[in-house]
Amino acid sequence: MPQHGGQMMGVPSLGGNTPGMMMAAANPVQEKVNRELFVGNTPPGTSEMLLMQFLNGALKRVGLCEPNVTPIVNCRVNEKFAFIELISADYANKALNVSGIPFMGAHLKVSRPSKYMGPHIPSKTWQELTGQPMPSGIPGIESSMGGGGYSDPNEKVMRELFIGNTTPEMSEQMIKDFLGKAMEQVGLTKFPGNPINACRVSGKFAFIELRDKEEAASALNLNNIPFMGAMLRVGRPSKYVGPQVPHGNWEDILAKYMSGELKLGGAPAAAPAAPATGPPTKVVELKHMLTMQDLTNDEEYGEILEDTKEECSQFGALKNIIIPRSGVGATKIFLEYMTNDDAQKAITGLAGRTFDGRKVEAVFFNEDRFNAQDYS
Repeated sequence: MPQHGGQMMGVPSLGGNTPGMMMAAANPVQEKVNRELFVGNTPPGTSEMLLMQFLNGALKRVGLCEPNVTPIVNCRVNEKFAFIELISADYANKALNVSGIPFMGAHLKVSRPSKYMGPHIPSKTWQELTGQPMPSGIPGIESSMGGGGYSDPNEKVMRELFIGNTTPEMSEQMIKDFLGKAMEQVGLTKFPGNPINACRVSGKFAFIELRDKEEAASALNLNNIPFMGAMLRVGRPSKYVGPQVPHGNWEDILAKYMSGELKLGGAPAAAPAAPATGPPTKVVELKHMLTMQDLTNDEEYGEILEDTKEECSQFGALKNIIIPRSGVGATKIFLEYMTNDDAQKAITGLAGRTFDGRKVEAVFFNEDRFNAQDYS
């Protein structure tokens, strides 16, 4: 990702020295996190360029930036969400105020990424800024100004669940994708798409936030679902004081399907199936992520290496990254992990992601060929 520290000097300060900006000199990594935002509820077909142009236009429309400033400079789109990078922490604070904006038939949720460690910055919703009516039935988007949002704290508790018996290898994204896919496969969702809006991991447990309280009640049926060698415990958090809704366990859901009692739209599965990736090795090959144009500029090539290392290290101990700039391996990325298990976690976590509109394919790669620098 391009770094824009130089451009920040030319941007007039709109809100003074925010705490996020003051941290930049002390911690460049955290300074970058302070400039990033999570964009949820992105509809299918969303491209990086389209989302950037749309949100930049929206920020100018409501006066959150000057007409001659382009505050959003980078975007990474996944299957159902995206991350945007702004030129300063100050602009990131201001961009929080477009949460709830209508986009291609959906309402985008704009919030901090899970790794954000800075102070809470009060913000409004797009509807509050523009005077548009609040749409109903769209959870997960709310004002942080104390009113006018879509949901209140009590309603949020109804949408949260405790996930116990997690292991250190399970990342927030892995848990979110796995449980969301499981719910879709056995018909526990009300709407298309992943029903889980967010996940936060803390030691040996985690919390997930569902988009709807009825889907949160349905997700209780995932209790005892097997994942990465563990049986996950799914239940209400301790602060929940609502009614106790009868539910079963994962085994009950499968038994109901096998007996014909539960009618599903798709085929049943004991767990979301892993992609066919070949015999396990310590090396992962990423295809369809880059183009030859991405490899021509030395500075951009270095940024791709840095971003790949940062993103893929979350799956395990990363020993080496190779991105050939010529030959038959050009446009591919090779990740060498310390163990086969870490490589498998990377494949599971990267499956289905998109980069500049291209769906990334992650597969195991032969270690002997990798060591011989044969990237064909």
